Amino acid sequence: MRKKKSRKRLKGAGLIGLIVIVALVIVSLVYVSNYYHVQDRQAALESTDDVKVEEAEYGYFFDGPGNDTALIFYPGAKVEDLAYASLLKQLAVDGIDCYLVHMPGNLAFMGMNRADKIMETYSYDHWYLAGHSLGGAMAAVYADKNSEKLDGLIFLAAYSTKDLSDTDLKVLSIYGSNDGVVNMDKVTEGRKLMPSVYEEFCIQGGNHAGYGDYGAQKSDGEADISAKEQQEETAEKIVEFCE
Repeated sequence: MRKKKSRKRLKGAGLIGLIVIVALVIVSLVYVSNYYHVQDRQAALESTDDVKVEEAEYGYFFDGPGNDTALIFYPGAKVEDLAYASLLKQLAVDGIDCYLVHMPGNLAFMGMNRADKIMETYSYDHWYLAGHSLGGAMAAVYADKNSEKLDGLIFLAAYSTKDLSDTDLKVLSIYGSNDGVVNMDKVTEGRKLMPSVYEEFCIQGGNHAGYGDYGAQKSDGEADISAKEQQEETAEKIVEFCE
């Protein structure tokens, strides 16, 4: 009699465990399927006279007139990668070829080391790694372990949780004055983790979502400038930093 009860308990526990696993899988699928989409996919994928857009392994390559400097870009959490195409096209026009990384589930921590494969595939004299929001944080984690491969690191509305002060990297941090998402206290605290060559730039009137073309973001502040203006200002500052 006791053995039968024990078997029933084991079966019951196994069934509960299976239900929990299935529930977690469903919740995870719902979570990753709910993300910010690029507003104009056709325009994002369209090449111009100055920049050729190529779909490649792990993302998209923006090939402009430059040939010695490249930037790898990690998107923000739950933002479609192509939402950043406009910004990266501007950088490519100005001589910085760009690689926009596709992250599994649109979450940068699931593809944090994809920069390795990109740098193995393409040949440039200078490499920069940039990221927006969570993408910036994950870029910093990568840079902490691979600083010798990079010339610099660029944060867009992001900060580092890793100590980069003993690296030879140069770092640029850009954020908007109306950003309602990034934790500015963390940005301030993160300054002590930065290397000797560190720059900050505040875009007046810019917000969190303005670096990409994916519309308004939950909890963000209202921008006083257009996304186009914010991207132009961002691109100008990045080009200046990489010179």
